[in-house]
Amino acid sequence: MGYLRNHLATVSTGAFAAVLTALWPPFVEMAPQLDPIFLMAVPITWFMALTCWLAQKSTDYVHGGGHAGDHGEDHEADHGGDHGEGGPGPDLGRIKSDLSAELDEIREASRLKDGEIERLKKEISNLQTMVQIESLKAELADLKALASRG
Repeated sequence: MGYLRNHLATVSTGAFAAVLTALWPPFVEMAPQLDPIFLMAVPITWFMALTCWLAQKSTDYVHGGGHAGDHGEDHEADHGGDHGEGGPGPDLGRIKSDLSAELDEIREASRLKDGEIERLKKEISNLQTMVQIESLKAELADLKALASRG
């Protein structure tokens, strides 16, 4: 995790907003012309602090919800457990085997589809042959009819 569990932006913006809020009354008594500036700056900085907090909560929710206690554990999990030995971590081996299994399934499905395509091509060829035979039979019947008239 980062500094302050990745809430460093929230804390620093909140601290700035708190300082501005604390300085507002003394500065307005000293220089009343600063009142419009503080009127804009204080709510904006508190809004920024709230926005930073919401953004970090959203990021935490999307990326797993909680914070682990040890930064090293998160680092190892993020990098597949590689300890600098040059070898793949246990997660990489599992991922590789999963991907290999998926690739084998895709290849098998491709073989099945290729077989289906070949079968359909043969069927189309047979149908074309049958259409040609029927066409020839019709022409022969027409020729016989013409020959019997003449």
